[in-house]
Amino acid sequence: LTFEKAGAPVEEEIERLVRGREVVLFMKGTRRNPMCGFSGRVVGALEELGGGGLEFDCVDCLDEEGNPGLRQGIKDYSQWPTIPQLYVRGEFVGGADIVGEMVASGELQKVLRGE
Repeated sequence: LTFEKAGAPVEEEIERLVRGREVVLFMKGTRRNPMCGFSGRVVGALEELGGGGLEFDCVDCLDEEGNPGLRQGIKDYSQWPTIPQLYVRGEFVGGADIVGEMVASGELQKVLRGE
């Protein structure tokens, strides 16, 4: 996914993506080509949880052409210092370590089901 409006404030574009998607992962790289191990771990966890059927969108924070200012903008938006960042139904879930802990405890599965 990329920003829709050239020149729109970064926060507006982030809000549009977060509110307009059920599950969205802001990451380094793409779903098929993660550019860091942490992003790859979260993609792998989401794919494993969904058995390949979980629909989630990924936004490349390193794509300055398609998503200018996103790398810092997402950190400011969430007040979370690292990438990747997972959002479910408009709510910030966490980064790679939190997602890993939630998978291990079964909590992420509940969040994804809306429980």
